Amino acid sequence: MATGEQVSAKPLQGVAATAVQHSSNGTVAKAPAAPKRELAWGEAVMPGGRISIAKEIKPLPQTVPFTPVQLSRLDEALTLSTRTTGLEFSVYLGNLGTDTRATAEQLHASLGAAATHSVLIAVSPGQRVLEIVTGEEAYRRLPDRGCKLATMGMVASFKESDLIGGLVGGLRMLTDQVGAAPKN
Repeated sequence: MATGEQVSAKPLQGVAATAVQHSSNGTVAKAPAAPKRELAWGEAVMPGGRISIAKEIKPLPQTVPFTPVQLSRLDEALTLSTRTTGLEFSVYLGNLGTDTRATAEQLHASLGAAATHSVLIAVSPGQRVLEIVTGEEAYRRLPDRGCKLATMGMVASFKESDLIGGLVGGLRMLTDQVGAAPKN
């Protein structure tokens, strides 16, 4: 093909038209032809013939902060603490709002009739807050000193990024402080 010769812009059967450019030294450069097809949503043919495809990125589903094995460890520690002491132990993990103590007490009260025999460990990792709330009967068997010791142990684990270890260790320390359930 000589310089200045016209090129037909009509596409061949089943092939998209290619762009033809004449360079200053008389050679012809052709862009590769993209296959002729209907473009899907988010697709565009670029000037060079390449098909650009935009893909929608969907956020990952919410996940729990623990693996199944860690959840099993936590469940085992909660069950053992409850069976050993006769008190109901619960763990809350999440945001506690601006008044963390009041929120923790509301969560504890939401346990209903069981609240008097319950101990709630409320942890808000994002706020770096830990609250232990005891019911009336639980308080008789678990003094503040025992809660403070367990809190120090849990905080030490939390500082090492061991959330599950801190919770399980805290439950064990609280169980040791309470002792065995009274025999009737």
